[in-house]
Amino acid sequence: MPTISFERTAPLPPEEAWRRLTDWPRHADAVPLTRIRVLTPAPTRAGTRFVARSGVGPFAVDDVMEVTLWRPPAGGEAGLCRLEKRGRVVLGWAEIEVHPGPGGHSRVVWREELRVRFLPSAFDPALKSASHHLFGHAADHLLSRA
Repeated sequence: MPTISFERTAPLPPEEAWRRLTDWPRHADAVPLTRIRVLTPAPTRAGTRFVARSGVGPFAVDDVMEVTLWRPPAGGEAGLCRLEKRGRVVLGWAEIEVHPGPGGHSRVVWREELRVRFLPSAFDPALKSASHHLFGHAADHLLSRA
């Protein structure tokens, strides 16, 4: 079960970085061949569920996620969102932290543990590398687009 972690600094206030990173439908713009469907009514909170469907036709996989911790940044404190992956194929968790940084910027910490059911652990290094690249690209895209 590979775990990835990376950090980004964004020239955005923490509240704006948070808004961009937790706007689930926008993740579809950042991840190729992916559609996002939010299953629960807005606003996002603990208990919000959504599905990221990635792939084409019969080669698509659903990544079903539930927000289990929702603490937006406020009053100079960091925000933290934890997602549990509850699909039949994609399992694990993700955490997105948004910290206030100097000069009104934000520091983002993204951690993710990913497991693909039926994929032997021999593929963990490739899965880790691909996940690091994919989620890093997604974070960069989300933080750079209004």
